[in-house]
Amino acid sequence: MLNITEKDGRITFEVRVVPRAARTELAGEMGDAVKVRVSSPPVDGTANAELIKFLAKMLGVAKGDIEIVSGQASKTKRVQVTGVTGEQLRKIIS
Repeated sequence: MLNITEKDGRITFEVRVVPRAARTELAGEMGDAVKVRVSSPPVDGTANAELIKFLAKMLGVAKGDIEIVSGQASKTKRVQVTGVTGEQLRKIIS
């Protein structure tokens, strides 16, 4: 079950990133995280940048509204998004 924390108009949730995929796409849930495949390799922050760009497009927010708050160098990241509710996120990924 996806673990989403809502506070002050922001949501925080975990994302499990799979780098070097054939294409960037949502791959459902993996445990308590959202699984996202990204085509970029995990080099010099390119996979993180692609993840932010993909999430912004998927959630309909600006890239500046998304922040990786922990796990920058890990496959499991904690992401914070402003302007989206947990209910909206659940509808998008289901």
